[in-house]
Amino acid sequence: MMQKPIRVGIAGCGNAAVFHYASFQRVTGIPVEVVGVTSLQKSRREEFAVRRGIRAFDSLADLLSEVDVVDNCTPGYAHEPVSIAAFEAGKHVIVEKPFTGYYGPPGNDGFAGNRFPKETMLAEALSSSRRVIAAALKSRRKLCYAENWIYAPAVQKEAEILAKSKGQILWAIGGQSHSGSPSPAYGVWRLSGGGSVVGKSCHPLSTLLYLKQIEGATLYGKPIRPCTVSARTHEITRAPAFVSKGFLRTDYTDIEDYCQIHLTFEDGMVADIFASEIVMGGVHNWLDIFANNHRARCNLSPSNAMELYNPREDQVDDVYLMEKLGTKQGWSNPAPDEYSTFGYPQEIQDFMEAITADRQPKSGMRLAGDTVAALYAAYVSAERKGQEVEVPLDPTLG
Repeated sequence: MMQKPIRVGIAGCGNAAVFHYASFQRVTGIPVEVVGVTSLQKSRREEFAVRRGIRAFDSLADLLSEVDVVDNCTPGYAHEPVSIAAFEAGKHVIVEKPFTGYYGPPGNDGFAGNRFPKETMLAEALSSSRRVIAAALKSRRKLCYAENWIYAPAVQKEAEILAKSKGQILWAIGGQSHSGSPSPAYGVWRLSGGGSVVGKSCHPLSTLLYLKQIEGATLYGKPIRPCTVSARTHEITRAPAFVSKGFLRTDYTDIEDYCQIHLTFEDGMVADIFASEIVMGGVHNWLDIFANNHRARCNLSPSNAMELYNPREDQVDDVYLMEKLGTKQGWSNPAPDEYSTFGYPQEIQDFMEAITADRQPKSGMRLAGDTVAALYAAYVSAERKGQEVEVPLDPTLG
């Protein structure tokens, strides 16, 4: 007897939707059908649908009646309402990062996030996170937090080494940086929920939280969770002395373009995270793990799987090399399969397997909730010029 396909509907049609759609096509062992897409802009959803041979739904309500899973690729400010509507309709939900956050008082277009009290932001972001998680628990459907870094082959290999060797992470350092997001929503707090802290440091931070969960489950039978954060943020491209040469994005309204976060865990071990919009030469995604029995470097991008010297730009005009590269002339490190290197197909595969087998995904609600708590506690710390702030964990997540 053939298994019925898992019917998926995508909400949103930006870059995340493109990555996810391609990854659904690579799922193996489980029949999956992407039924259609919906978004607020009719022209964009119809273009996305026509290009992929799927349906364009006029509304989320129309899509919900036709699917088993909602892949929530909307901007961050819509994550909570879309996710809760899907759970209330009895659907499983994949939620892109950031899981949720704070996007300003409703109807206040003059809201400036960089000048708004961060304690209020933290409280409201936590409330939003807990509402989504409560809806997931009530529905008894899966909440899949789409943090692709966790599924990157380098990270999964480190997780295996950590677990099988019964290692302990003493210190970890990691970061994500590039020359500026292409998203028009990014740069406006009420649309993006923040800058480099939320948009970039979430990747290494969530991944380090995941690895400490693996360590804790192996050594103690329970996850090791974050304890405190100390952070600084800066608006470097808006500093009076900054001189633009045209290579970095600079049109941010009220977000930070640089951050550093020092994180402590319940076991007293530490991590340092850096993220920014001021780095040229492609996307720089990396983790360095210092354990009590090994050291690991996870170079997601750039990596030296391939090295190319190209003496003339136009020779490879039609060849994709790597995200945010800037120039194709001279030496570069093309990504042979960037989707897999960054973990997108593996992420979707795990989510489909978790739904089919009725188990929790590797990246689920605990990781999502802890990430929101740590990120917005970091904003409180930065407002206090780096003062240490407790990460307010959701006790229902254990």
